[in-house]
Amino acid sequence: MKKVLVVDDDPNIVEVLRLYFDKDGFAVISCLTGERAFETFMISSPDIVVLDLMLPGKDGYDICREIRKVSDTPIIMLTARTDTLDKVVGLELGADDYVQKPFEPKELLARVKAILRRVERKEETQILPAETKEPGEVVQYKGLVIDKARYAVIVDGQEVEMPPKELELLFFLASHPNRVFTRELLLENVWGYDFYGESRTVDVHVKRIREKIEDASRDVNWHIKTVWGVGYKFEATSA
Repeated sequence: MKKVLVVDDDPNIVEVLRLYFDKDGFAVISCLTGERAFETFMISSPDIVVLDLMLPGKDGYDICREIRKVSDTPIIMLTARTDTLDKVVGLELGADDYVQKPFEPKELLARVKAILRRVERKEETQILPAETKEPGEVVQYKGLVIDKARYAVIVDGQEVEMPPKELELLFFLASHPNRVFTRELLLENVWGYDFYGESRTVDVHVKRIREKIEDASRDVNWHIKTVWGVGYKFEATSA
């Protein structure tokens, strides 16, 4: 049975979500304050976290930071704000998705299940023995190796920590050098049809990837290039 941790200071929201998740076979752990959220997370070891942004005491940003220091457990943030910046900051801190209040519990449940499906697919890939590795699971350029089978990125001989979705986006772009993709196509191919996010999510992930790999490797013949008004491409030239 999958466990979901719901962190929200509104008891009504917690109870409604408990009913929906219980009915779908989830075990629900809840917490009403920011101060108790991280402790509850560590004790309960949930499979996914539904985290309200505005909480008494520590807010959702603080809790997201604390969780990301010790775990890659998926996080969906809830926000009553309409400001896109709040959502972007949450994604930059490591949240996997966000839902704006008021929301339909069925939609939130669908997002939770979609994220858990992606996590399960990633875990299945990681436990495959080395001899089953399929051709095309490793992409290499000067100073850059992306090994999708091991979920590893190596820049100038040093492994770079990268969450699964960033790695998958980088791998997809690098597997199609010099081809321009719209944000919508990237969402379709990397996140899949069951992803409920918006195109701004792609911008956030590209920004984080650039910070990790382009700053770490200077003398290269490749870059992730922004094609203004269209999207992105992995630009690679001959050595």
